[in-house]
Amino acid sequence: MKTIDIISVGEVLIDFIGHEVNTSISRTKNYHRFLGGSPTNVAVNASRLGLKSCLVASCGQDGLGDYISRKLKKNNVDVSCLRRCEYEPTSVIFVSKSTETPEFIPFREADCKILKHQLLDEKISTAKIFHTTCFALSKNPARNTILERSQKAKELGLRLSIDINFSEKIWPDRKEAKSVLKDYLSNDPLVKLSEDDCYRLFAEVKSEDYIFDYFHNLGATTICLTKGKNGVVVSDKNEGLFFQKAIEIKKVKDATGAGDAFWTGFLFAQIQNKSLEESITIAQKLAAIKLQNVGRLPDKIDINKIILG
Repeated sequence: MKTIDIISVGEVLIDFIGHEVNTSISRTKNYHRFLGGSPTNVAVNASRLGLKSCLVASCGQDGLGDYISRKLKKNNVDVSCLRRCEYEPTSVIFVSKSTETPEFIPFREADCKILKHQLLDEKISTAKIFHTTCFALSKNPARNTILERSQKAKELGLRLSIDINFSEKIWPDRKEAKSVLKDYLSNDPLVKLSEDDCYRLFAEVKSEDYIFDYFHNLGATTICLTKGKNGVVVSDKNEGLFFQKAIEIKKVKDATGAGDAFWTGFLFAQIQNKSLEESITIAQKLAAIKLQNVGRLPDKIDINKIILG
């Protein structure tokens, strides 16, 4: 019985997002606190779209951890796999508010302390999608836990997913990162990555053909490359290439989390058995809503209106 739509595994943290738009961290005076972490955003977004989501993550036994737990429960995210660490404090990231790719400074502690006992086989078997991120795979014990549990998820028939949100600030060893990604992609996950992610991972600009060939050769059938204002390209081994222009937005208020909103929309559409083109459209509509809101997606999103509108 599939009672969970998405199991999202990885970093939960606090984003302190700058109050001033397009101002460097060095010049930002005030920050606002938000629940953050890419897998966390996907779990919360999914719940807001009416899906059943479970977050597998670790935070501190502290005030920020209390805030995280309270926010997740308020958003109807399953927190039965949330671990509260006794000795490591909750991870935090300071982020500039930007209409482009934000600047950030990470302070990582509890987020990578994800252990195998947090996600039992019985829990995995109740889900449809197992999702994680490059950020989450960057440190042990979370890395080993995710690789082992994702293998079990594949054996139990789940569709895997990954956001390759690579950053050398988080994972300085590119060779190691590529090796770990090779392991994860061997189980054919849905892959989401941006042009910025690719530039950071390869340390140089690569062509779309190179990017798609590289990740297809690692085992991924469906690869979604987001290009900001230049739209989205999806390469599928079976169905070919799809391109969609970006939705025009008059005023971008905050780009933080837009990629997570996009990918939540894409996974939502895939769960609903939508075509790749329909999935991209729904994903772009959700990302556009996020770009026009600071911090998180707004309450009471009418997903049916988004799909039909």
